[in-house]
Amino acid sequence: MRSVALPTTGPGRRRDAAATRDALLTAGGELFAERGYDGVPVAAIAQKAGVNKAMINYHFGGKRKLYLAIVSATFTDIIARVEALAESPRPAPEVLRELIAAVGEMATRRHPHFCSMMLREVMTGGKHLDPALIDKPARILGAVQRIVARGVADGDFRPVDPLLTHLSLVGSLVFFFATARFRERVLAARRPRIEPPAAAAYVKHMQDLLTHGLAAERRAGRRRA
Repeated sequence: MRSVALPTTGPGRRRDAAATRDALLTAGGELFAERGYDGVPVAAIAQKAGVNKAMINYHFGGKRKLYLAIVSATFTDIIARVEALAESPRPAPEVLRELIAAVGEMATRRHPHFCSMMLREVMTGGKHLDPALIDKPARILGAVQRIVARGVADGDFRPVDPLLTHLSLVGSLVFFFATARFRERVLAARRPRIEPPAAAAYVKHMQDLLTHGLAAERRAGRRRA
């Protein structure tokens, strides 16, 4: 393939290069979420981004590296937020609620296609991910473990398995956001039709479900009283 060189001088050229890179990241994320890695040809990404397909090699070094760039950048964004929350001195139930809200914001505003993209990747056993990327979801697990462990130590949470708590939290949220279109079809087929739940309503449901479900007996009894 003939290489394509972009001019590198001048603020206008730099802005154009940044816009092209962002367009490829956005187009790639949407298509990978919709079709999975193997179902997306390079030409489809370029067409959706409105650029020449040679730009994928120029900016990322190929489809696989574009895919990894999307995964890495999104996890880095999430990790920065959840690790900051894990270090917060605030009560663990409050921090856990904020962590759930942060995942909801990621899935609806910051990276709206990532849950579908990752659910497809998880179903393949993560075969498209580099070993270095596997550490990133492990760091999110570590943050949840620290929050839960502190809640148990402070007497706010009953003794629970932090890993199972993490799986309940992440699994429920990722599945909810990744299956939105299918859920809408199922609910639309019901008579009378059922309106799909709003993302904010589900986030609050998960906040209440987990923080109340994890509450230590004395805390739960105090709330009932």
